[in-house]
Amino acid sequence: MDVHTPVQTLNHTASLALFEAAKHKIPGGVNSPVRAFKSVGGNPVFVKSAKGAYLFDEDGNQYIELINSWGPMILGHAHPLIEEAVAKAIVDGLSFGAPTRREVEMADLICQMVPSIEMVRMVNSGTEATMSAIRVARGYTGRDKIIKFEGCYHGHGDSFLIAAGSGVATLGIPDSPGVTKGVANDTLTAPFNDLEAVRTLVAANKGQIAALILEPVVGNMGCVPPADGFLVGLRNICDEEGIVLIFDEVMTGFRLAKGGAQELYGIKPDMTTLGKIIGGGMPVGCYGGKREIMECVAPAGKIYQAGTLSGNPIAMAAGKAMLTHLNDNPEVYTQLETTGATLEAGLVQGLCDAGLPYVINRVGSMITLFFTDQSVSNFSDAKTSDTEKFGRYFRLMLNQGIYLAPSQYEAMFLSTALTPEHINTIVAAHKNALAQL
Repeated sequence: MDVHTPVQTLNHTASLALFEAAKHKIPGGVNSPVRAFKSVGGNPVFVKSAKGAYLFDEDGNQYIELINSWGPMILGHAHPLIEEAVAKAIVDGLSFGAPTRREVEMADLICQMVPSIEMVRMVNSGTEATMSAIRVARGYTGRDKIIKFEGCYHGHGDSFLIAAGSGVATLGIPDSPGVTKGVANDTLTAPFNDLEAVRTLVAANKGQIAALILEPVVGNMGCVPPADGFLVGLRNICDEEGIVLIFDEVMTGFRLAKGGAQELYGIKPDMTTLGKIIGGGMPVGCYGGKREIMECVAPAGKIYQAGTLSGNPIAMAAGKAMLTHLNDNPEVYTQLETTGATLEAGLVQGLCDAGLPYVINRVGSMITLFFTDQSVSNFSDAKTSDTEKFGRYFRLMLNQGIYLAPSQYEAMFLSTALTPEHINTIVAAHKNALAQL
């Protein structure tokens, strides 16, 4: 593709009609805010199907997929292993509300792959996992306050919608209405990668902080890695003050390494929340950690948390197939690193040729291009990005059949379905888009 080839607008007639119909019955026409394309302009694409590295929309357009359902499709869409596992499980029934063998097998597998997790409780989403983990940490410590980081998004639980990232940042909502002052007062925030700010908060709230929760590699202000010594410093502070350190690995768990970001950086949290990948794409989440903490959860202990659909047999079948494959095939992570590095190099070359200011942050198969001229190590840095330019870039890439996250404050998630030919196509589209910004 010549870098000066004009980008033609794809036909989205069917998607537009569906969006207009949806707005009459669904708030904003979507069931999750970032899908509305508000920050990038235009209207959302309605997906009909997906296979391997591709999405197909209701108008018959084909896209190379760089979101992968916000992370879980690490093997690409409709992988035969996952499809086979789901097909076999369905014949036994869809939901029981009772214990099953698969739940035990999944718990064993998760504890094996993530050594910091000694016991685990299945739930139905990442939000449910983080909400539950905070409640358990509060019950375990007898304290009320938590520390989170500006721009980190841990789902839509009340405690987490203070200085949140992801769709909250995308839509420019400072703090969500409906969150009570009491909840807000119990949520302390600090800039990511700022140990001194954390020490100041801890000193000012001595003996009151139950938990510190963070994405060890942030994906919800765009991809932002931890600075050298940051995670170790947090671990030390939490040990000194009796604070439960929670790693939200809903995005990073089993994606950055077999044991997640905590394996990659060599830090053991007290609790971990997981989601997305552990269901192979099915709705699922879990939280787990040290035995002494998890044994406080009902019915073993007094901290109540429950769910009729928790440990759903279809989700467990899909998740077991996914995790077993990742556990048995460590070369997956080598392939993802190679794919990520190759894509990054191509993006950098295009940006340099175009003479545009940029920052690219990447950790393994998570990557974000920021249109800014300063390094991005926290949410304030991320907000220096030219979001209007990103919106134009997004639309130019979409119309060349490249499906990016519809927000500057999100990460790309790569899959093993991407081939060198796919990367070449993405890089060519990237160069063409940059030439027309």
